[in-house]
Formats: sequence, structure tokens, C-alpha cells
Amino acid sequence: MKELFGKLADGTEIHRWSLENGGTRLKVLSYGGIVQSLEVPDRDGRYANISLGFETVEEYVAGSPYFGALIGRYGNRLAEGRFTLDGTTYELSVNDGANSLHGGSGGFDKVVWEVEPFARDSEVGLYLTHTSADGDMGYPGTLDVKVTYTLTSRGEWRIDYEATTDRATVVNLTSHVYWNLAGEGSGSVGDHRLTIAAGRYTPVDSDLIPTGEPAGVEGTPFDFRTGKTIAEDLRTADPQLLYAKGFDHNWVLDKGVTAEPEWAATLTDPASGRTLRIATTEPGLQFYSGNFLDGTLVGPSGTIYRQGDALCLETQHFPDSPNRPSYPSTVLRPGETYRSTTVHTFG
Repeated sequence: MKELFGKLADGTEIHRWSLENGGTRLKVLSYGGIVQSLEVPDRDGRYANISLGFETVEEYVAGSPYFGALIGRYGNRLAEGRFTLDGTTYELSVNDGANSLHGGSGGFDKVVWEVEPFARDSEVGLYLTHTSADGDMGYPGTLDVKVTYTLTSRGEWRIDYEATTDRATVVNLTSHVYWNLAGEGSGSVGDHRLTIAAGRYTPVDSDLIPTGEPAGVEGTPFDFRTGKTIAEDLRTADPQLLYAKGFDHNWVLDKGVTAEPEWAATLTDPASGRTLRIATTEPGLQFYSGNFLDGTLVGPSGTIYRQGDALCLETQHFPDSPNRPSYPSTVLRPGETYRSTTVHTFG
């Protein structure tokens, strides 16, 4: 179902698409490709929206911390808002201190996507397309992007990303849903249990930029290999947690880059019984524990969002990869196609 959700200040209409399949209900906005709502049942069959968001376009435009948005051209941070490729240094939009975050001040989270619905076999979904002009936010190359949201017959939410360019550039696309499996507006996710299939992570400096080579998680608060609650080590006096006011780091997935999605993480809420299993082709996972939700935003439930009321699990290549030759490459050249897939399975 397609409906008018609102209008931007210049009169541009923003539509909302509602999809349902396999027991999962998804609502997506043409603005930012935003997942405004994702509903799944608990162990007793009761539905709740498990993603944070807003009721109006105006709220998303005024100050959304990327609630539910498509992120590009480059997810996560690029140090000092620049990178060098083939001998040319590109200066990017700086919007996070001295750094560029999630594509800059006018990233893909703020564009109006072309949206086309589809139904095939037992699947339903949306094609979202956008052309980012050469020089957009400082990035080289005209980038043609296609993102496919699919709801499968089993209620999985699958995201397939594709992009091509006419000049060498860098690309790192992801999704920024804020998850609370107990339901939007239900309070802290501290009791959620998280498992991450990663023996290493990338430590950061005080600007949350990777400092260099990955470090082992053994004996640190970053060891989620066997699963633990979010709250268990959240207040540990570790310098890395002090920098980020919690977790806001990239985990180096044991599986690396894969041709097909492989398991990366599982999130469980013991109170509702809901689970989220994430599989991806990407080599990294950014786990963000909602540290900067500061009580100034109000969700559709009428509840104020406070620190730790949701968490993000962003599948990705590593932060600042264009400036780190040892990291998996994010370079895309003419004639190549960027492809990435992430599958969310609910239980």
C-alpha cells in the first residue's frame, strides 16, 4: 500500500509504503529510504514495532539520528573528511567534528528515493533507486544506486545493495535501524542478549576514528562471541567505552567478505522472546548502543528516547577504510558493480 506521508518544505511529496509477508510488517518512506516501522510478533503472537522513528516527515528532517535510514555514500566515519584515490585527494562534507560521517551533511539518508514495488513468487518488496551526481558531498563519480528491500515468505527482511560509477570512487552502504526487540518506546535494551561472530574489533581514538590494526576481544568488554547482555560490560571503565560513551565500534567478522550472506550476529530479548539474526556478505559490523539518545526526541508511542533505548547493528566495510590500505577495499571503479546483501531473520 502506498500513501502520502507528508511534504518537504519545498513541496516535495514523501510517500510511505506498507508491506507484509511471512508475519513481518514493514513501513518504508521515500525520504531517506527510511524504515519507519517494522512489526513482528512476540512469543505469544502479539505484534510490536521494534524500530525507533518518528510520526512526521518534519521530525525526520529536523534532527533524526539516522533513524531507520539508508546510509551512503560512505557509512561510518572518514577521518578529517578526506581520502586519496589514484593520487587525487578528495575533500568531503564534514559533519562530525572534523570528520565526515555517513556520507556527509546531505547523505543518502536525506535524499528522496524513487520507489517501485514488486511481487514475485512468494516475495514482496521495494526497489529504491537514486543517482548521486559527480562531486556530491565531495565524492567523485556519478553513482547509480539500487537498493532492494524484500520481505520473504518466512518474514525475513533482506537488503540487496547495488551501485555503479563512471569514475573511480569509494562506496560503503548500510542501513541504520535502531532496534528494540521489546518494542519501540519500551525503555532500555540493557537486558537484550547479543552474540557477535567476531574475535577482533577496531579500536578508536577520541573522535571514534580507527587507530590502526584490529585488536583481539579476548578479556575485553568487546567479547560477544558467546553472547552476553548489553548491560553486562557497558559501564566498564575501559578507555574505548569512555570515548564512545558506550559501544560504537566496528567488529571484524570472523567470516570476512563472503559471496553469500553468512551469520554475523544474533540479538535476543528474553522478556518478549523476540530474536533477530543477522547474516551478511560484509566483513564488518558496527554495534552502536544508542549512547547519544539524550532525551530530546519523542517516538510514535509518545515516549522520550533516552540513552540505551535501542541499538544499531550496521553491516559494513570498516570505518575510514579509504585511508587504511590494510583494511578491505571500498574502491569501486567503472565497469564494476558494488554488491552487498544483509538478511534479517526474526523469531
